[in-house]
Amino acid sequence: MDILRGKFQRSVFRKYWMFYLMMLPGIAILVVNNYIPMFGILIAFKNINYTDGILGSPWTGLRNFEYLFKTKDAWIITRNTLLYNGSFIVLNLIVPLAFALMLNEMRSRFLAKLHQTIMFLPYFLSMVVVSYLAFAFMSDEHGFLNTTLLPMLGLDEVKWYFTKEVWPYVLPLVNTWKWVGYYTVIYMAAIIGIDEEYYEAATIDGASKWKQMTRITIPLITPVIVIMTLLQIGRIFNADFGLFFQVPRESGVLFPVTNVIDTYVYRTFLTVGDIGLSSAAGLLQSVVGFTLVFLSNWIVRRINKDNALF
Repeated sequence: MDILRGKFQRSVFRKYWMFYLMMLPGIAILVVNNYIPMFGILIAFKNINYTDGILGSPWTGLRNFEYLFKTKDAWIITRNTLLYNGSFIVLNLIVPLAFALMLNEMRSRFLAKLHQTIMFLPYFLSMVVVSYLAFAFMSDEHGFLNTTLLPMLGLDEVKWYFTKEVWPYVLPLVNTWKWVGYYTVIYMAAIIGIDEEYYEAATIDGASKWKQMTRITIPLITPVIVIMTLLQIGRIFNADFGLFFQVPRESGVLFPVTNVIDTYVYRTFLTVGDIGLSSAAGLLQSVVGFTLVFLSNWIVRRINKDNALF
């Protein structure tokens, strides 16, 4: 049996050798960019000094991980990271899906493409640019909100960068504004791939637009929705550094509601200069994300195997 299996594998290789050859550049890039740098994981378990190098530096075990859990800010940064990313996952599902469904129902394809392009523009802006746009709205002296909008509504000015109560709403709003176009395009592509015969049959049966969306469109793009959600769950322990560092403009008053694991590690590195602490935090985030993806995918497979990522 093993001999027959070996002969079959050799015949397959001889038949498709050109495709295997075409794979080599991609495999080489994957190994060089993704796997060889994983050697740096050692840094998370060592007390690095530049005299002895990575291999010669003394081992510290799990000591580099302890500072994430033993500091007074451990609960705050963990809570902020999880709650913000949880809200981002929900908003990046509901809002783009709603826009995709509405754009799909527009009669004018030109207007649909125009709206889609305009929504996609913020995705290309760096967080530095986004932070200045946010500052143009929320500046104490010259911001649009304080100089124009709030006076029109008869409301008092707000010192946005010194009022921590508003930032749990500002940051999800900014994140959704930046990413809504990206996810809308993905869901639109999935909707466009649905066979028109389903809608024709539903129309003949007297189904309304609402029923067509809830009974045809959403069920058929559910695998795409699940995949996009799983990918976001995998990064639930990783915060968008630019969003939490650039947009609040390093206002210390806002740290209780804007400080997350990534920004905390960055500030710790600037203060202490220990790359082992930073590497430990990055490794912890990666391991937790990897575990959550597998756990979430396992749950999805138990519910519906066809919707699972793998």
